[in-house]
Amino acid sequence: MRPEDVVRLLESAGAIRQGHFELSSGLHSATYVQCALILQHPQHAEQLGRALAAEFHDLRVDCVASPAIGGLILGHEVARAIPAYPGRPAARAVFVERDARGSLALRRGFEVEPGEHVLVVEDVWTTGGSTYETIRVIEEAGGRVVAAGALIDRSSGRLELPVRAEALVEIKVESYDSSDCPLCRSGMVAVRPGSRYLRVNP
Repeated sequence: MRPEDVVRLLESAGAIRQGHFELSSGLHSATYVQCALILQHPQHAEQLGRALAAEFHDLRVDCVASPAIGGLILGHEVARAIPAYPGRPAARAVFVERDARGSLALRRGFEVEPGEHVLVVEDVWTTGGSTYETIRVIEEAGGRVVAAGALIDRSSGRLELPVRAEALVEIKVESYDSSDCPLCRSGMVAVRPGSRYLRVNP
């Protein structure tokens, strides 16, 4: 898929919205990204998973690992789209999640074989922190992380990962402190679209 096709698909599902938003960080932005709104549709999730898997067609991938919860669906679809090679089982999908200490870890009986070639997949990169932590978890478990992929890179070029990184689309998202927000100065009222606010203010 071309980047412009990905953007159109995301916008059609409301996964990319324009307006005046107060993000969960407290910062304000004219753009809001929520990939769950596109990944809730299996046909679109499958299409995007295939497109992202194609970015790594030149690599051997035995397993796809994703940080919960954002990367779960996309990682599963990427693994499903990776072709099986003679003599090797089809790629599987695992995920890491927060443990009691708040650190990402392999749980639920998931294991990584020593030397297993792993692709780490996330829905959105902002700082890349969850992806970086997932890479660490997989490598500590004995896996070999060969690359990382995402649906959207909104890091504005600040992403620094120790492996090859590919995203289907790059989106520049400007954000502002509420005291210095041009949208506020123009008289636009900020809305709070994030799930964290929905839990607090149902």
